[in-house]
Amino acid sequence: MHKYMPHTHEDVRAMLDRIGVEKIEDLFSEIPKTLVHKELDIPNSMSEIELRDHFAALAKQNTPLIPFMGAGAYDHYTPSIIRHLIERQEFLTAYTPYQPEIAQGTLQYIFEYQSMICQLTGMDVSNASMYDGATATAEAMFMATGVRRSDKILMSATVNPNIQRVVKTYADYRDIEVIMVAEEDGQTNLENVKALMDKDVAGLIVQNPNVYGITEDFSNVKDALDEHKGLFIMNHDPSLLAHLKTPASWGVDIAVGEAQTLGVPLSYGGPYIGYMATTKKLMRKMPGRICGVTKDQDGKRAFVLTLQAREQHIRREKANSNICSNQSLLALFVTIYMATMGKKGLYEAQQMSMDNAHYLHEKLLELPTFEAAFDKPFFKEFTLKTSLDIDSMNDVLKTHGFLGPFPQKRFDDTKADLVTFAVTEKRTKAQMDAFVDIVRGLN
Repeated sequence: MHKYMPHTHEDVRAMLDRIGVEKIEDLFSEIPKTLVHKELDIPNSMSEIELRDHFAALAKQNTPLIPFMGAGAYDHYTPSIIRHLIERQEFLTAYTPYQPEIAQGTLQYIFEYQSMICQLTGMDVSNASMYDGATATAEAMFMATGVRRSDKILMSATVNPNIQRVVKTYADYRDIEVIMVAEEDGQTNLENVKALMDKDVAGLIVQNPNVYGITEDFSNVKDALDEHKGLFIMNHDPSLLAHLKTPASWGVDIAVGEAQTLGVPLSYGGPYIGYMATTKKLMRKMPGRICGVTKDQDGKRAFVLTLQAREQHIRREKANSNICSNQSLLALFVTIYMATMGKKGLYEAQQMSMDNAHYLHEKLLELPTFEAAFDKPFFKEFTLKTSLDIDSMNDVLKTHGFLGPFPQKRFDDTKADLVTFAVTEKRTKAQMDAFVDIVRGLN
C-alpha cells in the first residue's frame, strides 16, 4: 500500500489536458538531450581526507570572475561578522515564530529588520520580507488591484524585463491585464502614463534606478495617479536609499525591491530577499507577516506577530496572500548588515560605488568603440552604445577573469548595441583600468 495517495491515471490525464501537454516527459523538453539519462561518474567511497582532496581538485576547475554585470544582482561587500552570526544553530534551525513565548529572539530581529526598512524607505510599515524583489513587485500589484477592485495595472517599460515577466506571470492567473507604459530616452513616458491612466486602472509600477541604471525623475507621477485614485508602486534598490530620495518622498504607496544589495552574496543567483513597505492606510492589505512590539502581563517588552490575515488563520480564499514563509534567515542577514554598516557606512559604501561607476564611465567613453546611450543621471550602473560585437567582447573579457557587461539585447533585439555596466565599492582602480585596457585592444 502506498504511504500516500497517488494520482490515478485519470488524474494525470486530466492535468495534462488542462495545461495542453501530451505526456509528462514533455514537461522536461527544455532540458538538453545531452543531460537526459546521463550516466554519472560517481567515484567509489572515500575517507573524509580523500573526499576533501577530491572536491578541492574539482574546485580548481572553477574560474572566479570579477563582475561588471548587474541587471538585478550586484557584487557588494559582505562583512565577515554576518556569516559568524547567522550560522549559529539557533538561527539556522529557527522555525516560523508562531509561538512568541519561545521565539522572542527571532521576533526581535524581524522587528528590527522591519524598522530599518522603514527608515530606508520612509514608509510607515514593512512586512517581514519576501522571496525576492520580483515576486514582491507582483504581490504589490495584487495589493493595488485588490484595494482598487480593478483588474488592470500599468507598468513602465523601463522596469527590468525579468521583473516584468514575473509580474505578468502572476497577473495571468488572476486575470489581471498588465498595460505597458512606453519609455522615452531611457525613462518612463509621463504623457503616456496620463493617457493610459483612468478610473479602471489600479496604479503604476516603476523601477528606480531602472533597467538602464538611470535614476528617474518621478516628480509629477503621483499627481497623474491621484487624479484617478491610482496607487504608486516603486521597485527601488534599497542600498541606494542612503543617497537617493526615498519612495515616501516620491509619494509612493507601496515600496518594494530586491534587498540582495544589502550585503547578500551573489550566490549564483540566490537565495535573495525582497522587501515590501507601505503606508498605514494600506498595511492591512499587505501580504506576509508583520511583527509588532507590545508588553507582557509583567509589563516587559514583548514581540508578537500581528495583523495575521494569512491563510493559516483565515479562509484561504480570503487571505491577502498565500505566502507561507518569509525566509527570515535572509532578513537576519540584511539586519546584521545594516546594523554593522550603520548610516555612515552604508552611505560611504554607496559613495564608493558611484565614484567607481563614474570613473569607469569616463574611461570607456574615451574609447572610439563606445558612446553614451542616454544623457541621464546614474548611480552605480550605466548603459552605453558600442560598435563592438558584444558576445565576442564578453568572451575575451571572460578569458581575462572579468564578467560583463550585460547585453541589453537579451531583453530586446532592437537594443543589440546597448550594454550595461555595474560597478560596486568592491571594484578597485586597478581592476577597472585592466578592464578598460582589455576592451581597448578589441576591434
